[in-house]
Amino acid sequence: MRSLAFLALIVLTACGSGVAADKPITYAADDVSVLESPGHGPQLCAAMATSLPPQCGGPDIVGWDWSKVQHENVQGTKWGQYRVVGTWDGSRLTLTEPPGAAVQGTPQKPSFASPCPVPEGGRRPADPARTTQEALEATEQRLGNEAAVGGVWLDQGYLNAIPGYDGSKREWSEKYANDPTKLVLNVKFTGDLTGREAWIRESWGGALCVSQARRSLEALRRIQDSIGDDLGQPIVSTSVDIMKEQVVVGVWVAGEKLRQRLEDKYGEGVVLLQGVLTPVR
Repeated sequence: MRSLAFLALIVLTACGSGVAADKPITYAADDVSVLESPGHGPQLCAAMATSLPPQCGGPDIVGWDWSKVQHENVQGTKWGQYRVVGTWDGSRLTLTEPPGAAVQGTPQKPSFASPCPVPEGGRRPADPARTTQEALEATEQRLGNEAAVGGVWLDQGYLNAIPGYDGSKREWSEKYANDPTKLVLNVKFTGDLTGREAWIRESWGGALCVSQARRSLEALRRIQDSIGDDLGQPIVSTSVDIMKEQVVVGVWVAGEKLRQRLEDKYGEGVVLLQGVLTPVR
């Protein structure tokens, strides 16, 4: 009897001291659309079609109550922008707290500054006769057929020196932007840069900066076209950042295992994974 009692104690102790299940990770999105239509329940959306009513689709969101939030409603379609917090099971978000008003972040403006040092006397056309819009377009077309190109962009830093310049106003941009005599054509190439500037000068006489690229634009676009097969979840967005030479991929949840798998396949820093839902710290 004493032995049986001891055995029972061991069993009870083992059951009581079992390791607790992993706590689900809580995720949040500060500014995301939620839409419900006559065809589906509430879903998260990364982008909405501009029809009326709008259309979009994405992961289901569990625990949603339209009576608790401000929203638009047209022909049975309800939608709005919100901050959401919940747990993610791989295909849907289950709310763990009431949704709130969307929190708009401050968008970062990309820099298109030329990496080349400013020559003595400043940047200026080398051949004014070939510093025209037509010459620029012809040069860009030539560059579009060159496999070693890592990126092409225009540095229009001169606009910053114009008092009160507002690029959002059409009349300002039409008057000042895209001036061939003031902008700098930037081109990055992979491999040896010898002879590259002279080749561009065959068609372009304006200010020019030729710099080194680690990866070609063609290679990055191939990754962009095929990376959906590596994700195991729908793509929210994809783009190529020519300044950082990265493929930027938006997904709903960017887990560390997925990040590591993409790094192992494509190399460090080649793919930048961005999650719409991010872990709550």
